[in-house]
Amino acid sequence: MKLVLASASPRRLDLLARIGIDPAEIDPADIDETSARAELPRDYAVRMASEKAAIAAPRHPGALILAADTVVAVGRRILPKAETEDEARACLTLLSGRRHRVHSAVTLIDVAGQAHHKLSTTIVTFKRLSEPEIAAYLAKGEWQGKAGGYAIQGYAESWVRFLSGSHSGVIGLPLYETRTLLESAGYTLG
Repeated sequence: MKLVLASASPRRLDLLARIGIDPAEIDPADIDETSARAELPRDYAVRMASEKAAIAAPRHPGALILAADTVVAVGRRILPKAETEDEARACLTLLSGRRHRVHSAVTLIDVAGQAHHKLSTTIVTFKRLSEPEIAAYLAKGEWQGKAGGYAIQGYAESWVRFLSGSHSGVIGLPLYETRTLLESAGYTLG
């Protein structure tokens, strides 16, 4: 059974490798990632994963299509994938000493063309961050392109006071939910 990963994320590829999965093909979907007005963060994550899978599916008939999206949220506010130091600084300042949620959605389109969805929500609390800590983190560059301006698999992990949920989901692909979807579709894991 052919598996196509509709993502260019090296983190998602690494996470799949942890459970013995090497997709036959990588075909990232280029979509508009603008959230809808008043869209809840978890609904946004599910919609993004679903749209990515739907874009890739017609290009690979008869294959399993796997797509995911990860959203960092404070309340109803969706934090950006930080592209500038100023964006990352604003995210980290907001997350400092606070609890936030990371919604990681997975969509699998099976060989019959049916879409199946799973959502993992993880609660993360950072310690209170000083300005020198934020500046040092920004200098490392780990924040670039990361939802909420941080990568939990890097230095920012040392800031986590509390985590309840899926560590792999915060990285970008909740492995339990992914494995469940793949097994349900008849995919044999390595």
